[in-house]
Amino acid sequence: MGSAIDTTEALDAAATLAAFRRLVRELEEGRTRRNSFRPWEMELLLDIEACDLPRTRRAALLKRYSRAVERQLEKGAPRLLRLSEYMRRSAT
Repeated sequence: MGSAIDTTEALDAAATLAAFRRLVRELEEGRTRRNSFRPWEMELLLDIEACDLPRTRRAALLKRYSRAVERQLEKGAPRLLRLSEYMRRSAT
C-alpha cells in the first residue's frame, strides 16, 4: 500500500470532500451511522486505527489532518493523504 489513497473510483473532488468530511465527523463523534463504506474510506479507517491515537489527542489530530486533506483536495490532488503519512510529515 502506498502513502496516499486513490479516489479515482469515479468520485469528483466535491463528492470526495463531502464524503471525507462525513467520515471524519463520524470519527470525531465516536460512532458511525452506517454499515457501508467506499473502499477508500475503509483504507482510511484501517490506517487511522493502525495509528493507535490516544483518546486525549484524537479529536485535535483529526481536525488538523482533516484540514490538510481538504487543502490537498482543493488543490486538485487525485489522492487522499493517509493519517499515518500526515503524522510522519508533521513529525519532521
